Amino acid sequence: MHNLNDPQLLKNFSYINGSWHSSAGDIAVNNPATGKTVAKVSNAGVIETELAIKAAKDAFKAWSAKSANERAALLRNWFNLMMDNLDDLGRILTLEQGKPLAEAKGEVAYGAAFIEWFAEEGKRVYGDTIPAPSGDKRIVVIKQPIGVVAAITPWNFPNAMIARKAAAALASGCTFVVRPATQTPLSALAMAELAERAGIPAGVFNVVVGDDARGMGKVLTEHEDVAKFTFTGSTGVGKSLISQCASTVKKVSMELGGNAPFIVFDDADIDAAVAGALVSKYRNAGQTCVCTNRILVQEGVLAEFTEKFVAAVKGLSLGDGLEEGVTIGPMITAQAVDDVKKLIDASISAGAQLALGDYDTNLGESFLAPTVLTGVTNDMPIANNEIFGPVSPIISFKNEEEAIAIANDTEFGLAAYFYSRDIGRIWRVAEGVDFGMVGINEGIISNAAAPFGGMKQSGNGREGSKYGLDDYLEIKYLCMGGLDK
Repeated sequence: MHNLNDPQLLKNFSYINGSWHSSAGDIAVNNPATGKTVAKVSNAGVIETELAIKAAKDAFKAWSAKSANERAALLRNWFNLMMDNLDDLGRILTLEQGKPLAEAKGEVAYGAAFIEWFAEEGKRVYGDTIPAPSGDKRIVVIKQPIGVVAAITPWNFPNAMIARKAAAALASGCTFVVRPATQTPLSALAMAELAERAGIPAGVFNVVVGDDARGMGKVLTEHEDVAKFTFTGSTGVGKSLISQCASTVKKVSMELGGNAPFIVFDDADIDAAVAGALVSKYRNAGQTCVCTNRILVQEGVLAEFTEKFVAAVKGLSLGDGLEEGVTIGPMITAQAVDDVKKLIDASISAGAQLALGDYDTNLGESFLAPTVLTGVTNDMPIANNEIFGPVSPIISFKNEEEAIAIANDTEFGLAAYFYSRDIGRIWRVAEGVDFGMVGINEGIISNAAAPFGGMKQSGNGREGSKYGLDDYLEIKYLCMGGLDK
């Protein structure tokens, strides 16, 4: 089915306690490029969510008691299976999410890299010994898994957003329950199938698919058996979920909205900056939290950069992600397209100029042609909202201080990018921008070895890197007395 090498990877039921659970009713998973139904998935709800949490709680004692080496071996099996099934996992992802197949395979490999990384990093959960205040005492600090972890993940990276949370949780000795986005549940369920084949015990990794977002979210955030909650999504929803977690004082980590500036200084390698902006902006049709949202260009190179950038954008090929040569696919829904069009129209009404773009793609209601706006100011809707679509607003600036001020003029602080060859400027700007991640002469910054996360209203906590384990561990202080007798 759907030209998969292994049709068993296409699942239709939630995965709870090592079993596939059917429920009343179903959810249609549609291909954004064609509007056709890819599969129907059984529609779980509050009851199934509670069952998954119970399964995770019951599995926690045995899983956390395994040695780091034992957990690492199982995670390594999971990684190997994901890479062995890269073609099928990529195809499933494109069918439900829309991104070009090469990009989808890249996401699967990226997600698998977190499983590989944390399989090894879980062996390095170190404690401390601290000099005691007196000779009859010893002070020791150990780290232990926090317990059951609940997660809600988005549709834009349906494989990787789960992998980088689950990998850290499982490597730390925690058990895991995830509610994936209902638009893209098939990647999560395929991951569950491979986790089972890898030998990960029942109850350790659970996937619950359902459209009762409010009810299921309430259980995941308020259930007393959930010790940690993690979410990737919009800032507005994240704030509500944090509030719900307060009732049981859960540990939370949030990866929320972004408004990434991409700054091009007059001493930059302009061709490199164009290439970096192109990949940072139009990956996944602009539907990423770290993609460029505002392009800031110094006045002296504004004309050169704009001309070269528009020419590069014209070279993108819009279409069905399964078709050969397509470099940019559809947006997730027609409503998402309409929302971006409103930002474009409002900004043009405010004085922005359309340098490139056409609403009439003749491809379907979920497609929006790559668009470039010039003459943009930072107070226009296209600049002060997270676009989440294939639109590049270009803003001019006079000097370094103004660039930093414009970049920081947002409530968000997830990712920023800038291009310069002046070493002094590189340090000043890197330290001056209020963002958790900064790409310097680089448009793609995320990898398993680096800490992913933001500042201000873009969230808290970090995913990936050695810091990514911290959110899944409790620090315990042991004071040993009476040692002088």
